[in-house]
Amino acid sequence: MAYNSAPPSPRRKWLRYGLIGMAAICVCGLLAGFIAWRSLYTDMPALPETEALWAKGREQAYEFRAANGDLIAIRGPRYGRLVQVAELPPHVAQAFIAAEDKRFYEHDGADTTAIVRAAWLNWRSGRTVSGASTITQQLVKNLVLDPRQTIRRKAQEVRLARQLEQRLTKDEILTLYLNRIYFGSGAYGIDAAATSYFGKPATELSLAEAALLATLPKAPSRLALDNNLEAARERQLYVLGQMLEEGFITPAQKAAAYAAPVTLADAQSSTAIYGYVLDTVTERLGQMLPEAPGDLVITLTIDPDLQQTTHDALNARIEADGTAAAASQASAILIRPDGAITTLIGGLDYNASKFNRVTQALRQPGSSFKPFVFAAALQSGLDPYSVYQDAPVKFGEWEPENYSPGFFGPVTMSEAFAKSLNTVAALIGNEVGEQSIIALAQSFGINSDLRPLPSIALGSQEVSLYELTRAYGAFAKSGERLDPYLILRIEDSRGQTIFDRPEYDAVRVYPAELAQDMNAMLARVVQNGTGTNAAVPGWTVAGKTGTSQDWRDGWFIGFTSEMIGGVWVGNDDDSPMNKVTGGGLPARLWSQIMTTALAETAIAPLAGAEGIIIPSPHAEERITFYRSLSGAFAAVGQRTLADASSRSGEFQR
Repeated sequence: MAYNSAPPSPRRKWLRYGLIGMAAICVCGLLAGFIAWRSLYTDMPALPETEALWAKGREQAYEFRAANGDLIAIRGPRYGRLVQVAELPPHVAQAFIAAEDKRFYEHDGADTTAIVRAAWLNWRSGRTVSGASTITQQLVKNLVLDPRQTIRRKAQEVRLARQLEQRLTKDEILTLYLNRIYFGSGAYGIDAAATSYFGKPATELSLAEAALLATLPKAPSRLALDNNLEAARERQLYVLGQMLEEGFITPAQKAAAYAAPVTLADAQSSTAIYGYVLDTVTERLGQMLPEAPGDLVITLTIDPDLQQTTHDALNARIEADGTAAAASQASAILIRPDGAITTLIGGLDYNASKFNRVTQALRQPGSSFKPFVFAAALQSGLDPYSVYQDAPVKFGEWEPENYSPGFFGPVTMSEAFAKSLNTVAALIGNEVGEQSIIALAQSFGINSDLRPLPSIALGSQEVSLYELTRAYGAFAKSGERLDPYLILRIEDSRGQTIFDRPEYDAVRVYPAELAQDMNAMLARVVQNGTGTNAAVPGWTVAGKTGTSQDWRDGWFIGFTSEMIGGVWVGNDDDSPMNKVTGGGLPARLWSQIMTTALAETAIAPLAGAEGIIIPSPHAEERITFYRSLSGAFAAVGQRTLADASSRSGEFQR
């Protein structure tokens, strides 16, 4: 028997269609949700490792400090030192929490209540009037995401913020925030801001100062304290009010903080004083750390007070005497015997010319090169009292002349050195050989190209003030090479050491006893030779003057037991000065600078200089006479022996 079902009622039919429609809507909703989810989170950047968050987005920045910790200069943005929340006064963190994220210690990285409230207020007003970014979200936005105001970016910000809260504690997040947030005027981090605006570390911030700094994250460029203090003060009152509302401070504290005067640190530019130093160090850093981290704190050997006084002395002296002397430039370098460079002035005005006349300028040293000629002579077996004839001399087409007219006749090497006699220096150079002089000078630290020409004995080949001063250090150190350095230590802003200069064993390049003989001759130059203007009260000074052809360069290079220094005076265009010699303006400048440098240093003897003997003119004549007579007898004896040997050979044949 066939079974015939009744046709579905219209009600059941519509119910079925309704269910199908609802299912379709759900599927479409799920699909739309999936697409939306994909659009929000596809290609979302991964949260970097914690260590990377400290370095991410940092520009190259160098912070230079003196050995005593004083800030010298900053190149690039200022990042400051890492400061933990626990190291700060409580009101510092409280000011930022009150201003930026009152529920910081309660939410999970994103404050859902604040987000809903902000969305409602913005919808009602038709524009953005309220934000809901937590401190954690601000970190994510600044360090991980781009700054575009889109729903996609906001959704990713919330998600990454919650991930960060699962990884770090609240205090770790707050520490990261305070050390990475931008405060305007090139300052990143609470320590950099405190130093830039108030000239103090973040650990010493007052309540009023902390409230002022807490105004800046909202609009760091617009509210920068050195640019718009009045507007920042208005928002400071708001921050203090929020701190009061949260119970962080009392009404009396709020009133006192707002009434406290705001004293901003002077914005002093150190470029003029330290520009040449910073260029030199930056170049060296590129060699030491080809892949340097984004921020470095470099501790230097420079003495800030001595750098300033030397800079001022050079400028004052050239301003006073430069016109009459027809000299427009000067440079100087001071180095301690351990190699630490305490002063480097590459010119009178760094802002006018970046050219470094200590390290880059190659000039003829004149007689200041002679110590290497005489040192080579001592190494060949001669001694300070070997006698030479100061008389006209000629080497091929070259006929050297003395600075002063006339000739002294027989003189000892010591006297010829003190009087800077060119004829004797040329004779000695010819005797010991140009290659021997070059080898010795290079072993002492002169790296410029030197050619084996007879005129090398008179300093005709160009060198820099840096390498010439360094080479004199071998005499000051009794034959050990001087290896100058500017960098003591390199760290990042978190205090992690990247480089710490190790101790080095000095390299011996010259016998100690010969170096001390040279010191005696160099000291005689200052006591009664061409360098008397370089004397420093109480100290034994050894050194040598130098004057290049047509007075284009004036030098004095010298040392005491505690400091080696060099001064150069001249013109950048190589034009002649008005008969300026190394024993004049340069020697006086050297004395002035060195007197200041040694003012707080205990006087110590100079090795070898105690053996200096300065004979009277009559005694000098007798020495040269007997020396020349001895030499003549020796020559006759040698000829007699040679003749006897020859005759003996004849008899044997």
